[in-house]
Amino acid sequence: MDTGETVPDVTEVAGKLRVSVGLVVRKLKQAPGAGELTLAESSALGRLERGGPATSSDLARVERISPQSMGVTVATLLERGLIARSRDPEDGRRIVLSITEEGRRTVHDRRGARTELIAAALRDGFSDAELGQFLAITPLLERLAEKL
Repeated sequence: MDTGETVPDVTEVAGKLRVSVGLVVRKLKQAPGAGELTLAESSALGRLERGGPATSSDLARVERISPQSMGVTVATLLERGLIARSRDPEDGRRIVLSITEEGRRTVHDRRGARTELIAAALRDGFSDAELGQFLAITPLLERLAEKL
């Protein structure tokens, strides 16, 4: 049964999303951030803030990087006092990492600065209807990110 609507080409949608999201990400990366964390450091710190304590191996697996790379990231975050390590209460042989109050402040400062940067851009020339469209697509973008 033909409804008269054209079905979007998945490859075309994927290409347009890649380009547009890529532009947004590059712009956000170029903006100076509080604490000047690398992308890997920021991502690991954010995961600990959102998900709670984890091992370095767990973080490496979730971030899809080698344990050695995560080790470098963890060492830097420990040195800066943004995370702390302790023995796993369930298995004393394992070391778990958790975010410190300083780490939590750093995450919130970075998020706040990036959020305000986006908010300023949205205030400048986007209609209420367009803001509604942005809001409506955010769950779809989150689902897409989870599937990648």
